[in-house]
Amino acid sequence: MANITAQDVNKLRHTTGSGMMDCKNALVEAEGDFEKAIDILRKKGQKIAAKRSDREANQGVVIAKTTADNSFGVVVLLSCETDFVAKNEEFVNFATKITGIALTQKPHDVETLLALAMEDGRSICDNITDMIGKIGEKIELAAYEFIEAPVVSAYIHLGNKLGTLVGLNKSLPNAPECAKDLAMQVAAMNPIAINRETIDPALITREMEIAIDLVKQDPKNSNKSAEMRERIAQGKIEKFIKENTLLNQEFIKDGNVTVGEYLKKFDSELAAIDFKRVMIGA
Repeated sequence: MANITAQDVNKLRHTTGSGMMDCKNALVEAEGDFEKAIDILRKKGQKIAAKRSDREANQGVVIAKTTADNSFGVVVLLSCETDFVAKNEEFVNFATKITGIALTQKPHDVETLLALAMEDGRSICDNITDMIGKIGEKIELAAYEFIEAPVVSAYIHLGNKLGTLVGLNKSLPNAPECAKDLAMQVAAMNPIAINRETIDPALITREMEIAIDLVKQDPKNSNKSAEMRERIAQGKIEKFIKENTLLNQEFIKDGNVTVGEYLKKFDSELAAIDFKRVMIGA
């Protein structure tokens, strides 16, 4: 049997980030072979990942960042099972590293991001498996969104529980400030689309059917004509569109203007062209 020293265990712990006893047991199993012990710990991570695959990972951390020139932004959600792990410094740093890679490599989907290499030369996916082995919880790259535009702003809210991005169509002196305001607007008001034209027509149809049914069920409308009831339902749809489209919402910093009107104060052609909103548990 190999002589396993405290120095050996400590070296493996610093290399892998695994617990002291896990490192000692891996070295014993590997008969002192350092590289084999690393593989044992990695395989343990894969086993834990398989065992916990059916668990709910509804906690985590959201990181949102933009490039220095504000032309590209990303928002990443790394999920886990408990709030305790979500607040763990190593876990948050790991999510931040993934976000940094996304920001520089600009992948177009989660699968591509997972395949990108981290500083150890291994993929993000493999490193997540290692993290599962160390922490003992289900961990997933649950969401990845990006925007590329003349001006992009990122905003993080609720202690890294909610992150947003907003892209504007023109680069102006005040555009970064406007984009930041809109990113806060998206966080607070949760719009479903930029404007009327970008709402899914099927959603409008469904909302109209619901509105008509509600109008019919209201005793106050029992004596009204079908045409009048449809007009009332249409009014409900207009309210729905105003409250749920970014440019038509009341601006949270000034309820006397809409978001679209706020932008026009800076430039008649300034407009939001995209937004993303990622939230834990959403």
